[in-house]
Order: sequence, then structure tokens, then C-alpha cells
Amino acid sequence: MSDPGTSAPMAPVTLSQVISNTDRQAAVDTIVAAHGEAARNDATAGVKRVADRWSATDGDAAAFRALCEKHFVSDAALRTRLLARLEESLRQIGGHLYEMRRSLRRWNDLVGDECAGVDDVLASFDPAPDLSDQLYRQKVAFIALLNFDRPDLRAMLAGGDSWSVEQWAAARVAQQFGPRVPTELADHARRVGHEAQNFVAKFHVPVGTMVDAKGNRWFEPDRALLAHWLVREEIKAGYGDPDGLDKQHALMWVMARHIDGTIPRSVMERTSAGAAWDPAHNTVGGKPVAEADTIGPERYQHILAHHGVAARFDVLYPEAPTAIARKFDLAREIPETDVERLLIDLLEHPVRAPLAAFLRTRLGRALEPQDIYFEDVAESKPAAALNAAVKARFADELAFQAALPEVLRGLGFPAAEADFLGARIKVEIAKGSGHAMRPMLGEYGAWLRTNRLKDELGWDGFDTAMHELGHNLEQLYSAFNAPRPALQNVPNTACTEAFAFLYQSLAKRVLGIEDTADMQRAQDIDAVATMLAARQIAGPSLVELRMWRWVYATPGATPAALRDATLAIAADVWTRYYQQDFGPDHTHILAAYQHMVGHPLYLADYTLGHVISHQIRSHMHGKDLATETKRICSIGRVTPDLWMRRAVGSGVAVAPLADDCTAALVRLAR
Repeated sequence: MSDPGTSAPMAPVTLSQVISNTDRQAAVDTIVAAHGEAARNDATAGVKRVADRWSATDGDAAAFRALCEKHFVSDAALRTRLLARLEESLRQIGGHLYEMRRSLRRWNDLVGDECAGVDDVLASFDPAPDLSDQLYRQKVAFIALLNFDRPDLRAMLAGGDSWSVEQWAAARVAQQFGPRVPTELADHARRVGHEAQNFVAKFHVPVGTMVDAKGNRWFEPDRALLAHWLVREEIKAGYGDPDGLDKQHALMWVMARHIDGTIPRSVMERTSAGAAWDPAHNTVGGKPVAEADTIGPERYQHILAHHGVAARFDVLYPEAPTAIARKFDLAREIPETDVERLLIDLLEHPVRAPLAAFLRTRLGRALEPQDIYFEDVAESKPAAALNAAVKARFADELAFQAALPEVLRGLGFPAAEADFLGARIKVEIAKGSGHAMRPMLGEYGAWLRTNRLKDELGWDGFDTAMHELGHNLEQLYSAFNAPRPALQNVPNTACTEAFAFLYQSLAKRVLGIEDTADMQRAQDIDAVATMLAARQIAGPSLVELRMWRWVYATPGATPAALRDATLAIAADVWTRYYQQDFGPDHTHILAAYQHMVGHPLYLADYTLGHVISHQIRSHMHGKDLATETKRICSIGRVTPDLWMRRAVGSGVAVAPLADDCTAALVRLAR
């Protein structure tokens, strides 16, 4: 077993006060003497922000006072000019470094031109590993913090609605200057993240020798499925196959072995010479696999490595002293309690019972655990038919890229707008899961990464591509149309997921195989499908949150202990919110998502994305898709709640989706 994220012991990170209270007050008094008593409050706050980040390497108390005296700005016009200078400078610094890092990841991320032993080194290379500290050492950060406030989440939620665009820009500029991260820690964090993402990207489970309960093999000998994504997609594809239930059962056992680490090494390393692997009984060639011959809890070792990094960052963030707090308060900008309540509201909502009854009718049998993945509310087409529909329209990913302007025009985008956007999206095939990468400067375009079958794009690749296209459209609009450079982007990843889900829902329309005769029926199907997807991912989101709470409450935990705790948490969430409809689950399927390894604490953004996406889609009924996409994505990076109120007139809430789903189920049952 590898030992992810470990290296020579690192010195603990500590915070200390370098500037005394006396020196702070002296700096304030100096500023007030120069700018008048009216400047006292701003000076006091600005001096504190600078002092809190000052280190001995920045100079002595005299140097501290000199900086504060020289760079404090009280004149409103000069502050406006200072903000614009900082805003554009940070855009250039961050944008060019981002594009360098993005380019250096290409070979590691994509299928094709590989150079073993080099690509992963380049992917983890950081041309400015000490940028955070250099911005302080070279005084840029201190000038910003001296003159502009860094409001916390509470302040933004309380007053942000009345702020001007300039006030929001000032807040976002100041918020870029967080703690001074030691270079050694930044290097370590980057290495741990890269190793975890590589583990995920390379975790393809060979299923060519997999047999179901009847001894049937379902895949060609060399087939491997990326866990968990492509295993899940093959489970979903089973709904279109007359004998698909046997395939689903076998693949659920594959998923279970991936989750608990009991996949045989001989299967993963392809050394079993084609002997049949029965994942239900975990036998290879009819012989039981010993625990010592399985891959073990390596995925949980990566999660612990993430926590090891987070623990070193915790002391640097006294206002958000855990990875959980930083994810919710600083990154997501939605309070943790609000998100957890939303997840539970989704899982407990009374719509659960009629939704389960609808699924039983659709499937014609009692529900089973894999049915949390069922999403084709309308009559589903067999996988072969969906693949054929994609192939008839797009021979491969290059054909899809070439057709993007046409695709966008077909969705209602004006010709010039479609050409502008389509020309700025590059479609490529990823080694791992699909993803999208935004441009940070106007001269660059967006990247769309998806998967493909051996000799064609296929439905799974196209469906993923439509999801990533939604990301790209948001990325391009929020880059080119933001009200100010500091407000580029949307508030958080849940908001960009909303557009990804929105455009993914249009996949069949793009292929010309969607039944659009009955608009109300199409809207009803969409509401039910979105509720199914939101409830499916709400469980894993809750499992991940509680898993991280366990990690923080259990210092020194081993990978095996974390695995066991995660399985127990998944079992508890399943029992509370799913078992009454889907029966008992032996697979611990709620712990399957590899995002837990590669992108910690991300899953709730998918849940929020479904909820937000439905609110946006409901808002767009009867409106122009292209116009509203552009308008909403151009609002700028305010808080998610404010962004939603400006986008659709109400904050993030479960009720609109649940109410629409409830009404839709009644109409669809007629």
C-alpha cells in the first residue's frame, strides 16, 4: 500500500503577535493626525488587519508604522483608483499563474500523449508556491488590508444586499489576502491533493472477468470501469437491458468492494489470467480471496492525508478553524447548519412516499438499493439506441466541438453569441471523470473534458459533455460579462453545478430524441428526475459531512478505522432515509463517491446544484434560455443567497422543487 501525502515531519504552524497593542495604537494616532478624526474608525480597523498578518520578516514596529502612515488612503476618489489598481493587478497575477498551472496539467489529465514519470511532476508544479507570502513580503497585501475591509460571512449575509458593485469588489479584493501559508505547507498540500486526484483518476476496476450470479460475463475482456462514475453509469445502463438486473447486482458488488477495499489485487493488477471474478462472493477462479490479498483501505488513507493537511491549516484560520468551516463559510458561503438542514429536508420531505410509489410502478418490482441511481423518468431507450443517436449526430468529440455553435443556435442562442461561445470551448477526453476548466483571462478559452467509448463518443460521453458544456457557458459568461474583474465567477461551485445540470437535462433535445409535444409533461418529468437526483446525492453529501466530523473528533485514526466509521455512517444514513423505500443495503452505496477522495467536502455542491438548478429552470419556463443564462451568469460573485434572489427572486430552498415534484407525480399518474 502506498503512503499518500506523507513525507518528512513538518514543523507545526503557529501564530504569534509581532506588533504590540501600543504600536498599533501609535500607528492609528499617526494616521488620524494626518487625515483627521473622521479617519479613526477606518484606520483602527485597517491597522488591526495589517498587524494581524505582520511577521518579524516584514520589519520592526517602526517599519510597521511607516507602512501604515504612507499607504493609508482616506480620499474617496483615491480609494476608488486604488481599488481598480489592485483589482486589475490581482487579475493579471492570478490569471497568468492559473493559465500556466492549467496548461501544465494537460498531459496528466488527458488521454493520449503520455510521458510516464514526467506528466505528474509537471501537473503538480507550481510556478509561484510562495505567492501568498510574497504578496505580503512585497507589501501588496498590506496595502489592500489597510484600506479595505474583509467582511466575514455573517456581515455579507446581513448587509450585502445593500452594497454597491464597488463595495462588493472591495470585499472580494481584500478577501484574497488570507493567512500567510508557509511554502513548505503549500507544497505539501499541493502534493497531497495531486496524489489523491491521481489515485482517483487511475482507479479503473477491470470488469472483463466479472461474472454475475448466473455466471454470465457482461464485458469484453479488456474492459475497465472508472470507480465510481463509470460503474454507476453501467448500473444505470442496465435499466435498458432485459437481463440488466443480474448485471446491476454484480456491479453493485463491484461498487461495494471498491468502497470497503476488498477488491482482489489480482483483479486490479490483471494477474488472474482471465479467471472469473465473482464480486458477490469475492472469489477468483472459484477460490476465496484472502483479506491480505485485497487492496485494503487505501482510499481512506488519502482522506486522512487531506485531513493531515487541513489540520496544519486550521491554526492559520482562527475565524474558520476546520476544513469544514472553511468549506462552508469561506468557499461555499452558506452556513453549515443551513446546508445540513437542506439535505435533511430533501430526504425527509413527504414527497418521498409518492416518489417511491412512482418508481415501483415504473420498474414493475420492489425497489432495491441500486434504484437510487434510476433517473430516466420517461420511457428509457436501450444503451445501444442512445449510443446510436449520439453517433448519428456526433461521430466523436471533435465533431461535437465543431458543432458547438450549431448546438447553441439550436438551443436559442443568437448566431453571433453562439459563434463567440462555441469558438472558445475546446473538447477533450479525460483520463478520469469529466470536468470543465474556466479561463481566467480574456485571451483564453474554456476546456470541456469528457469520456468516450473505444471508437465513438457514446451516450455517457455525450451526456457528460452536455453537463460540462453548462459549466463552460457559465464560465465564459461569468468571465466576460462580470460587472467587475473582482466579481468574475459565480458565488460557489453549487451555482455552476446548477447550469451544468440545466444543460445536461437538454441532452436528448440536442439529439432530437426528446418528446417535446407536451411541454407540461416535459416539465413534470424534469421535476421528478431532478428530485430523484437531488435525493440520491443528498445522502452521500450527508455521509461525507459526518465522516469529516468523525475525523476531526478522532485524532490519530487509522485508514481502517476511518473506513469502518464511514461504512457505519453510510449505514445509518441509509437506514434513516432510504431503507423504508429501497430495502436494506449491503454495499454501503452512499459512500461510493470518489469525490470524497479527490475533492473533499464537494458533494453537497451537487445537491445544492440540483436545488438551485430547478429553481433556475422553473424561472426560465416561458423565458429565453440564452438571454437568462447570460443575465444570471453575469450577476457577479456575491453570496449564493443574494445571487439567487437576484437571479430568480428567492433564496436557495427545497420547497419549489418538492412542490413541483409532488404536483408532477399526480399529473404523471393520470
